Amino acid sequence: MVPSAGYRCGQPASGSLMCPPMTTPPYQPGYPQPGYPQGVSDKTKIVAGLLGILLGTFGAGRFYTGHTKIAVLQLIVSLATCGFGALWGVIDGILILVNGGTDAQGRPLRDS
Repeated sequence: MVPSAGYRCGQPASGSLMCPPMTTPPYQPGYPQPGYPQGVSDKTKIVAGLLGILLGTFGAGRFYTGHTKIAVLQLIVSLATCGFGALWGVIDGILILVNGGTDAQGRPLRDS
């Protein structure tokens, strides 16, 4: 039962209180939706790619984009393989330059 006139939700009305349920509004274009990244990253793919090519041994390109776990893994692989794992960083940097990439929030990297 919805409270009668003169009463508000949260106040007793006729010994019983029932307020209308709150619902989520329908999707509205132009407004961000929860769980979906909006816009473009503030990071650029040129910087991420060059860091990956030049400092891929240390995972610098991935640290720059916010992918910390992948960056640490690149560093560990490079150390464990006595530097041969640096090839991963070089290839990763080239792929970022050619195909683009995303930041840690899933937003695409800017072109410039």
